[in-house]
Amino acid sequence: MSVVGFDIGNENCVIAAVKQRGIDVLLNDESNRETPAVVSFGEKQRFLGSAGAASATMNPKSTISQVKRLIGLSYSHPDVQNELRLLPYATSQAPDGSILVHLQYLGENRTFTPVQIIAMLFSHLKQMAEKNLETVVSDCVIGIPAYFTDLQRRAYLHAAAIAGLKPLRLLHDCTATALAYGIYKTDLSHGSPINVVFVDIGHCDTQVSVVSFEAGQMRTLSHAFERSLGGRDFDEVLFNHFAQQFREEYKIDVYASVKASTRLRAACEKLKKVLSANAEAPINIECLMDEKDVKGFIKREEFEKLAAYLLERITNPCNKALADAGLGVDNIHSVELVGSGSRVPAIMRLLAALFKKEPGRTINASECVARGCALQCAMLSPIFRVRDYEVQDCFPFSVGFSSDEGPICTLSNNLLFPKGQPIPSVKILTFHRINMFRLDAFYADPSELPSGLSPKISSFRIGPFHVSAGGKPKVKVRVALNLHGIVVVESAYLLEEELDDSVTSSDKVEPEFCSESDMPCNGAENGAKAESVHIAAANSSERRASGVDGMQRVRSRRLEIPVSETIFGGMSKAEVSEAQEKELQLAYQDRMMEQTKDKRNALEAFIYETRNKLFDIYGSFCTDVEKEEISKSLLETEEWLYDDGDDESEMVYTSKLEQLKKIVDPVENRFKDEEARHHVTKLLLNRIVDYRTSVKSMANCDRDAVINECKKAEQWLREKMHLQDALPKNCDPVVWSSEIKKRMEVLDATCRLLMRSETSPQRQGDTRPADLSDIS
Repeated sequence: MSVVGFDIGNENCVIAAVKQRGIDVLLNDESNRETPAVVSFGEKQRFLGSAGAASATMNPKSTISQVKRLIGLSYSHPDVQNELRLLPYATSQAPDGSILVHLQYLGENRTFTPVQIIAMLFSHLKQMAEKNLETVVSDCVIGIPAYFTDLQRRAYLHAAAIAGLKPLRLLHDCTATALAYGIYKTDLSHGSPINVVFVDIGHCDTQVSVVSFEAGQMRTLSHAFERSLGGRDFDEVLFNHFAQQFREEYKIDVYASVKASTRLRAACEKLKKVLSANAEAPINIECLMDEKDVKGFIKREEFEKLAAYLLERITNPCNKALADAGLGVDNIHSVELVGSGSRVPAIMRLLAALFKKEPGRTINASECVARGCALQCAMLSPIFRVRDYEVQDCFPFSVGFSSDEGPICTLSNNLLFPKGQPIPSVKILTFHRINMFRLDAFYADPSELPSGLSPKISSFRIGPFHVSAGGKPKVKVRVALNLHGIVVVESAYLLEEELDDSVTSSDKVEPEFCSESDMPCNGAENGAKAESVHIAAANSSERRASGVDGMQRVRSRRLEIPVSETIFGGMSKAEVSEAQEKELQLAYQDRMMEQTKDKRNALEAFIYETRNKLFDIYGSFCTDVEKEEISKSLLETEEWLYDDGDDESEMVYTSKLEQLKKIVDPVENRFKDEEARHHVTKLLLNRIVDYRTSVKSMANCDRDAVINECKKAEQWLREKMHLQDALPKNCDPVVWSSEIKKRMEVLDATCRLLMRSETSPQRQGDTRPADLSDIS
């Protein structure tokens, strides 16, 4: 078993694995540390990762990328509509309001959800990890943006389950980066903590977190984000600039061509990287559109002016993160800048001016999230031993609960899990109910969410349950904000109190323990009647006992209550199982196609290799008739392969290869046996010499018997070799090397038996059989 960390970016993916000597970033088949987050559908198979990216330019409408921006969102969401304008593949709205991706596969129109596409990427990364580590990969930790809602987090868990993975935790990107940064810090004192701001400017978003470090622990104080501000937005500035320039100069409309747009965006991304290290840079693209070569030129200063409105937005999440953490710029020890979009020099200058200190780049900008996830996975897994280090993350949204009788609140506020709540967290709610009821979870402050998202999370039905007559029922519900940042009702049970007449006054009674948060709520700010419940910490004592007239005691009966969950927009277990079956079918089809390609390549290689050998090393081992027949068969098969046989099944290629081998094997066998025969002949002659030398001290009768056997073997070999030497090489040999080997085995068996019978009387008590290897 092994543990890994996955960073599924909008553009690229990174896999990190924990090994005995540290953390390694795994390489893909192209020996790259980053793998494109691309799935491309060919006519008969999928191309994932690097292979998918290679197909993007030639087959853009069947190549799906940047799907991370679509997962867990509705089709009508404004951000989704903006995304779809930039994406070349076809989409539509599903009956439940989610997104469907349309494409052609195996000659049919197919539809896939973003969750299924992410699952394909997970499956591909899982195969890469297992190939690198040579072991099964199941346990993992996955990096996610802090702004992911409950539905998006569940979608990631479903995608991982479809791919056969077991996520131990969904870890916020900046928290993973902070872990990869802080666990190796050795300069932390046991005094006051140091506060570090992590700014992650990715391909499509910007995330900022303030993290407090102390010796042996880290605590995330706040998360802030700008969901639609990343490196690709700077690429889009260059794309629009040059699209307008080429329209005026070359009279071409890049926006009208999907392929031209894809090529220009790729060139602008490279241009941005060049401008990060140079004051100016050119752009040249051959045959961009209408068979026209285009070229352009831009200075870094001009680029920064074009992107000024984007640069201004970067300060927003930085200021918000500081405010939520309750810290000023003077309280920040250092700033760490990471992410694939962080290489623009203007961003460095902007952050330096804001935080009054130069941003650091001490950790790998592209690999830090995957490394942090791998570390967290090792900490959570029982198979690895990691030094004690406490990781405390916080939740960026406020979560409230309500029942069918009104909102549920605490004395301090109207929220069950306020913004900044550490995760995981558990609360126990106490209700006085006699029949089934419902709890609804929601985001209490919609302004904290990315724009356009519904505040609804999920609904929980508690029950049914039965209350006995005369009892005093209490229903205790255990509500959790778990490690993934998902709101769940872990359990519910009924407590009924009954008078026990068998208890006398001599029995001890214990007082009821109640913390400050156990008091019932008095109301809600919105004026609705609040639910009368008790809210207690998860580790609070649940001991309940009291006396009645000093003679009776209250006896409690506990009964587990079923809990059913309804997720607004989520996948059911049946849908997840169906998606798993589809993924297995797709993976099987991919394997079959790869095996077919291997067989086709093997047939093609055999044709060229045999043709070269036929006029070289095989030349003297085949007759003219055989040579003509083999050449004709090779030519016919080659013509078939490049004409009618370009797209055949694995069985057909295997059959063609076997037919060719059938006529080539006699020639190949003669060639191979020539060398093998010389080798085994030499061995037999050396064996005869060894036996003749080793029997000098034996009795006459046994010695003569061994010498006679050697003489027979030598005479047989010389007769066979005399006949063989007179035979042409293009004929089957008189004696094959296997026959000579068998004759040597017979000689060994006979001589060893004779020599063993000679030596056994002379060595009393030694019953070991003689061995030829003991003879010098």
